[in-house]
Amino acid sequence: MKKTLGSVAGGVGLLLTLTSFVTFFVTAGSLVPFFLKLGLGVFGIAVWAVTAGERAGTWARSAFFYSSSVGLGLIFLALLSAANFIVARRSPTWDLTTKKVFSLSPQTENAVKGLQQPVRVIAFVDGPEPEQVAALFRRYAALNEKFAWEFKDPRRNPDLAEKYKVRKGEPVAILISEGEQQTHTVLNLNRLASWQLGEQELTNGLLKLGRVGEHKLYFIVGHGELPLDPAGEGPEALAASLATAKRVLQEEGYNPQPLNLIDGQEVPADASALVIAGATNTFSENEQAILERYLDQGGRLLFFAEAQAEAGLEGLLAKYGAQIEPGIVADTKVNPKQPFIVYTPFFGDHEITRPAEKAKVNVVFATARGITLLKEGTLTDLNVVPLVLTTPYAWLETTFGEPLAPDPTERTGQQVLAVSVTRPTVHTTPRRNDEARVVIFGDSDLLTGTFGYDPNRDLVMNAFAWTTQQPAKITIRPPDRDISTVDLTDEKLGTIRLLAIDVFPTLLMAIGLTIWQARRAR
Repeated sequence: MKKTLGSVAGGVGLLLTLTSFVTFFVTAGSLVPFFLKLGLGVFGIAVWAVTAGERAGTWARSAFFYSSSVGLGLIFLALLSAANFIVARRSPTWDLTTKKVFSLSPQTENAVKGLQQPVRVIAFVDGPEPEQVAALFRRYAALNEKFAWEFKDPRRNPDLAEKYKVRKGEPVAILISEGEQQTHTVLNLNRLASWQLGEQELTNGLLKLGRVGEHKLYFIVGHGELPLDPAGEGPEALAASLATAKRVLQEEGYNPQPLNLIDGQEVPADASALVIAGATNTFSENEQAILERYLDQGGRLLFFAEAQAEAGLEGLLAKYGAQIEPGIVADTKVNPKQPFIVYTPFFGDHEITRPAEKAKVNVVFATARGITLLKEGTLTDLNVVPLVLTTPYAWLETTFGEPLAPDPTERTGQQVLAVSVTRPTVHTTPRRNDEARVVIFGDSDLLTGTFGYDPNRDLVMNAFAWTTQQPAKITIRPPDRDISTVDLTDEKLGTIRLLAIDVFPTLLMAIGLTIWQARRAR
């Protein structure tokens, strides 16, 4: 037994002695673990020498055996490391994070692959290069060789800082189009360094470089609509406004402006579309006539209905094949605790909803109105397409009794939550466009409370893009990602490296030697 333990101690000691140099030069780079392993190794060899007795004459053969085993182990580790290095450099990668932190959205891929001119980013950094920003740039450059980047210290490059008006300490990056007429836009470096916002910031910058003109969106006011800007201070006022939607619209090249029709003026000629967001008071007859003339000329309208409120536009919407129903859509099957918050994966076949259909996402409508598609009393040549539908378990709640369940008088089954309408106006004079386009949503919360939900945001923004005839903007945008990564410091990386390619492999080989010696001694 003593000889067996001595043999095990000798083998493990030799293993620790030889691998101590790997610890010092490859993994730890510190004298403490090096001397610790070396000391334990020498101690193990000494135990073997003491217990070997008459077998001491065979030490050379044992040493050769153990050295060969350790050497083969080290060669295996070296080959494994080399293979890992080659795979890391040359093979495709897979994003296994829950929020797809390292994946680029379809909008980003289209924007980068579609670059017609070389694009360069100059990130002004006073200190070390932020790795998150560099990693983001590398992913973009992998899609198109026309995308390049560099980091510059504004103190060492005062000419560049002066050229792009970079102030001292300002965290900015300049995105430059290297075409015949060089143009540039300013990016926020802090947003670029954010896992949640970096891709949005850079992709929106690319879209700004390629933008031709600006699309004015006029948001109708004067009827209790949701305000473009907060009406007061604090988070409640912010949540009750269109501030977030306004910012996103501006980032994608729209210019949202308020418009009051009470003075009887026609819709401005530069209007790309009108938006009625959550009107709670009725439009006057004169305002309705202005809207009708606007659509007759090929105008564009997005209408977001408000729960339990009437805007007095029933006649106009009915001419375009849609009727906003009273009551609120409910679904206790999908969301038993909050039946008026309706989740659905059902979409009509339309440009607006095809990205959502392809991505297999759910959208959410909170306190939404149902929409009926009309067959009679409408204008001619209409093309009405349902965009979003509920599950078959929904119904239109009008009585709000307890317990909450459909009454015999209430409409049950799959409800329409949004529709699109087109009508040709090519023979109209005067004419704004060759066809009128109308999108009707049964929920105004899509622009406020639920706008931050990525599928909802894409649905709304795709509706704006389709209404204003910008098919390139109908896509899946970079998501607002929660951080799903671990912040690894140099110390943590060193610990992982020590455990992965030193401690654990050495421990496995030591266990193998121990088992082999124990069996040999039987």
